[in-house]
Amino acid sequence: MRIAITRLREKATDDRARCAAFGHECYAVSPLEAVVDREAVEVFACRVNRGDFDCIFFTSALPARLIAPKLERWPRVIAIGPQTKRELEKFGISSEVLDSFYSRDFARYVGDWVAGKHVGIPRADVPNPGLIASIESAGGRVTEILCYSLKPTGIPLPLDDADGLLFTSAMSYRKAVWKPRPNLVLIAIGEVTAGAMEQGGHPPHVVGDGSLEGTLSALNRVLGSSGRVP
Repeated sequence: MRIAITRLREKATDDRARCAAFGHECYAVSPLEAVVDREAVEVFACRVNRGDFDCIFFTSALPARLIAPKLERWPRVIAIGPQTKRELEKFGISSEVLDSFYSRDFARYVGDWVAGKHVGIPRADVPNPGLIASIESAGGRVTEILCYSLKPTGIPLPLDDADGLLFTSAMSYRKAVWKPRPNLVLIAIGEVTAGAMEQGGHPPHVVGDGSLEGTLSALNRVLGSSGRVP
């Protein structure tokens, strides 16, 4: 299957190899673009280097790529998933990987440790009040720094050669300009994205676990021996 995957241009690094491992081809389509706030990146890195935080939580690969090369020291580092972890490793930073692909599970993952701790979160300008509330209710303190904003490109997604369309976030679905067609397999990377698609009238045929690998595994299970989505 040839799959169009919604990605920021900066984040489509190794998708082709990862898709090939599951027997599929893929290419990136970009309903959103990242506008980086260089000053905010510098401010966050400076605060890490002076020891302001007990933990950094990277919720996506892009802030890891922006901030990691500027770090001289770091506390406990937790990554949302393996792709983010790989970005950090490029700069010699070891990190833990959250045991799910949903940032809402951060407080559960760190448990009682977070009480009295200061967590730094560099992120996009997409609010995540549930994450903040869960940390604060566990006794932690949070500083978020908005390192980049996400802007709709307004460009129709090129889907003529695609057999499937994989939305990697609820926002990428909501802001995408695209034309559905009966034979296009719709894929959600996880349950949050699936919920947005259902609300928008495009229920997905396949729902993943929040990761690309888990989503491709789910796709292959749905395809089964017939090689087609029912």
